Amino acid sequence: MKMKHFLAALAAVFTLGFTVSCDEDFEPTLFDDFQVSSSYVSISPNGGSQTINVKAKESWTISGIPSWLTVSPTSGSGDATVTFSAEGSLDGRTSEDIVITCGRLTQRINVIQGLATVSPATVKEIMAGPEKSYRVTGVVTKISESATYGNWYMNDGTSDTDLYIYGTLYNGQTKQAAVLKYGIEVGDEITIEGPKTVYNGTVELVDVTVIKLNKSLIKVETVEPESANLPKEGGDFTVNLTCKTSNGISVSVPEEAQSWLSIKSVGGTSVTFHAQANTAGPRTATLVFSTTDGKKNYTAETTLSQDGAAGSFELPMTPEQAIEAAFSGATAEVYVKGIIAKIDDKGEFGSFGNASFWITADGKFNEDATKDFYGYRILWLDNQKWTAGNPQIEVGAEVLLCTPLSVFSGKAQANKGYIYSINGVKTVENGIGTLAAPFNALGGIAAAKAGIKSKVYVEGIVSQLVNSMVADGEYVPGFTTKFGNGSFWISTDGTFNDNKSLDFEAYQVLWLGNRKWTDADPQIAVGDKVVLYGPLTTYKETSETDGGGKAYIHTLNGKTE
Repeated sequence: MKMKHFLAALAAVFTLGFTVSCDEDFEPTLFDDFQVSSSYVSISPNGGSQTINVKAKESWTISGIPSWLTVSPTSGSGDATVTFSAEGSLDGRTSEDIVITCGRLTQRINVIQGLATVSPATVKEIMAGPEKSYRVTGVVTKISESATYGNWYMNDGTSDTDLYIYGTLYNGQTKQAAVLKYGIEVGDEITIEGPKTVYNGTVELVDVTVIKLNKSLIKVETVEPESANLPKEGGDFTVNLTCKTSNGISVSVPEEAQSWLSIKSVGGTSVTFHAQANTAGPRTATLVFSTTDGKKNYTAETTLSQDGAAGSFELPMTPEQAIEAAFSGATAEVYVKGIIAKIDDKGEFGSFGNASFWITADGKFNEDATKDFYGYRILWLDNQKWTAGNPQIEVGAEVLLCTPLSVFSGKAQANKGYIYSINGVKTVENGIGTLAAPFNALGGIAAAKAGIKSKVYVEGIVSQLVNSMVADGEYVPGFTTKFGNGSFWISTDGTFNDNKSLDFEAYQVLWLGNRKWTDADPQIAVGDKVVLYGPLTTYKETSETDGGGKAYIHTLNGKTE
């Protein structure tokens, strides 16, 4: 098990000065068509309600309401009294994200309850805690590519997930060079304060103030090769460090990498590792270097990667690679991935329980022996004979073959291998993504997570419509004419579960006939039975059709166009 070491504070603490700035005052809006009586709302720490008056000649909405605050009403079409309510809280809290929008006019409302205080917490407590301000001490684990904007990661050893810091204040303002000006580096111990938010599932502290910065006494200066990547054949990897103590450097190789990675030599502040040849998929190892000043421990890290061997399960050969390997004399069992371009004989598995077909990288049959790889007498899933009742293969399906290689009559081929997976799945329980055996919602989710490249069929019952934009800031559920596509959720039984392991999203799909939706077409409705066709993807854990009109409704309630 890989051990992570986190820095303790230095004996001599370097305290950074910081300034406190006041936001400019909010003023109530005084337009003729839209007015609010106050842009400030103050609620007692014991809980309670406060109201403001809205005067408007158009419809209006309120957005940006935090979870601890109740607002009623949140929309209207004229004058109204809006009530802000909150339960009692020992911790003071504020919100400056509430916005009332009326046509093209907006007014931000500042809500405050009690006196906001900064709570010291661990990273684990911040991950699970409410959205408020925290103070935390931890070690810088990564400086993001957007470091010039003050973005980085930290941990204190209490959480399996690093805490993302989005924005770092310098002299009270967010500066692009804040990380550079403070000299923040991986391995430094740092104390910061800032408000928590959650953006697309990622917990962040935003625009933090640096309270203390304790520089690490060990640092990775350079690595050789610079790419920190070794070929599959293996080789040496050297790490050059700076160490500000006289107590030497200790090195830690993670346990899971010790079977292929070893320490070759240690000389001064340089450590050389040796990686063995790799016959499996790509692999990585995070190397930890530590030192001590006699009182506290300090660490630095770097990551080494090694290319995988083509033909492994983790890195299957392409059809062209398999052809090249076969002609070079390779006969060992390998994995080959491609899309079925042509099927022999009747275009299906037959009475002998096997089938023969060609696969290519893009599913197009080229009549070219250097591009078309032949699967000869391939068995079904789980290396079993195909039997009646199993679904048939189809042109366009993506298959992962496990097979020995051979050359026969000038043609490279899979020699009596089997289909390890079809369209990303290893069982037929939830369909295989073909027209004759479409995925249900669960199968579609599994296929999307497998990262398949083929276009597949997914069937289900519409469980909830997703809003689509018809104009700036205006949304309607289902299909619209703005883009001619629509979005909705499907499940196996028509129930919306609000669960990404059960709900599949039809995202920006076109209408029947693979054409844009028009006002003359009926609107999609909850309860409709659909078969979708197109490529799949996974976006932030949501399994869905690849957007932008790449997929369409093939069948609606049993009808096609």
